[in-house]
Amino acid sequence: MKLLSSPASPFVRKVLITLHETGQLDDVEVVPVSNTPMAPNAAVAAANPMGKIPALIREDGPALYDSRVICRYLDHRAKAGLYPENRMWDVLTLEATADGIMEAAVLMTYEKRLRPEAQQSPDWIEAQWVKVDRALTAVNALWMSHLYGKLDMGHIAIGAALSYVDLRHDARNWRAGRDALAVWHKGFCERPSMQATQPPA
Repeated sequence: MKLLSSPASPFVRKVLITLHETGQLDDVEVVPVSNTPMAPNAAVAAANPMGKIPALIREDGPALYDSRVICRYLDHRAKAGLYPENRMWDVLTLEATADGIMEAAVLMTYEKRLRPEAQQSPDWIEAQWVKVDRALTAVNALWMSHLYGKLDMGHIAIGAALSYVDLRHDARNWRAGRDALAVWHKGFCERPSMQATQPPA
């Protein structure tokens, strides 16, 4: 299998963490590509009509895309139990929350990096941050007992999301007023899978 990827993408990192945690890293060739909404990579567009990464190219079927689909596939393939039946709806909701954080944070990055300064909208950027801020407050208030439980996809997704906010929006100081989540994230970042998937600065 081949994973079309970009080293700074939090969605790619979520998949890479999953590969490490499920022992499947040797089964996948990680293929870095240059890909932006303004200039989609041809290989990415061929694998995913949305032109987004990650995309997982398989030998026995169409490419899989959207990190949630890929991670669910990898978990099923390894029988790793990252989507446990008895906590399924909680896991899926927490993963969706993390993906929402990543989506909003990536859009903030794109606005600053891909649009000419004269066309950038500070109000739009702030509207994206409001989503991130609200989601982080919810996780800190409602999900800490889950995060301190047995590893599942919710943990992996939140870990990738928080680390991306650190990477691109550190000045926002998301930890302020969220001590519990900050402590959890510090500990989670010590996992070998997190250490092995750190993106370039």
